[in-house]
Amino acid sequence: MNLDPKQTEAFRAVIDTGSFEQAASRLHLTPPAVSQRVRALESALGNALIVRSRPCRATRVGQQLLQYLRRATLLEQDFIADLAEEQGTPLTIMLALNADTLGTWFFPALSDVLIRERVLLDLTVEDQDHTYALLETGMAIGCISTEPKPMRGCFAEPLGVMRYRLVASADFRKRWFPDGMSRDTARNAPVLAYTRKDMLQSSFLLSHFGLPDGAYPCHYVPGTEPHFHAIRRGLGYGMMPELLLGDVLASGKVVDLAADHPVDVALYWHAWKVQSPRMEYLSKQIVTAARGMLGVGA
Repeated sequence: MNLDPKQTEAFRAVIDTGSFEQAASRLHLTPPAVSQRVRALESALGNALIVRSRPCRATRVGQQLLQYLRRATLLEQDFIADLAEEQGTPLTIMLALNADTLGTWFFPALSDVLIRERVLLDLTVEDQDHTYALLETGMAIGCISTEPKPMRGCFAEPLGVMRYRLVASADFRKRWFPDGMSRDTARNAPVLAYTRKDMLQSSFLLSHFGLPDGAYPCHYVPGTEPHFHAIRRGLGYGMMPELLLGDVLASGKVVDLAADHPVDVALYWHAWKVQSPRMEYLSKQIVTAARGMLGVGA
């Protein structure tokens, strides 16, 4: 059975935009025409591909199809570029990365490679515990995750360990923890997390002080730099990558609240076993760069 390109294009547009109406606008069609193409594809495959919700999302079979289509497009783009020998032809890759990877080692280590290999990035920033799901659903073709086990058809390479320190401004510590952290003081001091998916702070407080999530006030500030800026300004305390802390800790303006208890997070690179040449090369560079900059833990 051959997949109809107009039908698969309609399917991808619905998943990418989240609705039949927006997909129709992107494809310059009417919503009924998009719906007709998707239903024809579902009929040909004998399975529902889209959950008609708001936003629309792929079913399990739809996710498998989306994975295939993303990979096929990448292979086709790379093949055409190599065949034409057009040095200016870029390759777009969709990656799912955690904010701290982007805020520390990713661009310093890989910018030259991305420029040389003419790679355009389509990045989704997500908590490291949740990037794997984006690869699984076909929304990314590679991800950095805490999950060590590869998905079927993929490989997982250990990258190293991102070490975190629980830090605050010197003024914040003086105000909230003048005699050090305790269960009682931690109940009242505001925490800074990236998002509600960020479990670094909550896991630490549960492990060391028996405080469950919600037992203390918490800010949610996404993005490595805004998050760190909020900590430096004294809004709260939270986990930060050790890679960013050297000079700031030395200045004394930011202090380590738990110097004897760093938190190590092991990271893994996941991608498909069958890759385009440039994606295969980029995968190797990501692994090499990460291992050169991340630690191996205690």
